[in-house]
Amino acid sequence: MASIKARRAVGCVCAAVVLTIGAAHAQEQDAEYLWSIDRSLWTGTSVGEDYTIELSGGLWAPDAVIVASSEQFGILGSDINFGDDLGMGRQRHPEFRLAFKPGRRHKLRVSLVPIEYRQHSVLERRLVFQGIAYDIGLPVSSLLKWDAWRIGYEFDVIARDRGYFGLIVEAKYTRLLAEIESDLAYEYTRAQAPIPAIGGIARVYVTRFTPITAEVTVFKLPERLAGDYRAQYVDIDLYGTLNLSRMVGVSVGYRSMDFSYLIGRDTGDLKLDGFYLSGVVRF
Repeated sequence: MASIKARRAVGCVCAAVVLTIGAAHAQEQDAEYLWSIDRSLWTGTSVGEDYTIELSGGLWAPDAVIVASSEQFGILGSDINFGDDLGMGRQRHPEFRLAFKPGRRHKLRVSLVPIEYRQHSVLERRLVFQGIAYDIGLPVSSLLKWDAWRIGYEFDVIARDRGYFGLIVEAKYTRLLAEIESDLAYEYTRAQAPIPAIGGIARVYVTRFTPITAEVTVFKLPERLAGDYRAQYVDIDLYGTLNLSRMVGVSVGYRSMDFSYLIGRDTGDLKLDGFYLSGVVRF
């Protein structure tokens, strides 16, 4: 009887030893697996820079403050706030980008944000637009379209595997259309011009799959140099990307566009800023 109990005790001890060794081995394997994952995030080349063509598209939902005035027949226009006066609300706009990379340090870039606000409201104050007066209580429909093109060249002064710093020279082709319509009148004004800009871009890889990018381009033409023409443009873009592979990625960013102009006696101040989400495909 005692020998049977002894054998059982020895068996239990052996089983416990086997289980302990197995658990320790499993923990060691888990640790090695986690370590391999951690190392894969940092070791090796960065993912997402080996391409010739990069296409991205997404949606941008900015807060907007837009004020414009337009003169006609020698009659000064009101400073019309498209939000407070015309009921403009927050809307989502598509965004498209293309980059052609013929060499490691060189990129040709094209982007477009077709911005459109269309709204209906009843006026709470008297407005003058294109020489026409719109009185209090008048129902009006309004439209603002802003096609913001960017065509430029980027040269990366510093180019490393885990990031770069570059200089940007570009033309911002801006095309604006503003309309106000009521049962009594329909008026519109247009403004378009290529605007040169310069700036810089910096990218740092937090891991080999996740770069963070900051980009700024600016232009200002002082009024004293051009008489009745003035323009100022500041474009700030900060975004992070998760590269799922060499060819596919997802970006989340924050962009601010601040544009003001004076053409003759027509003026405009347009500021949009907010977050966007986009997908990236590379070839």
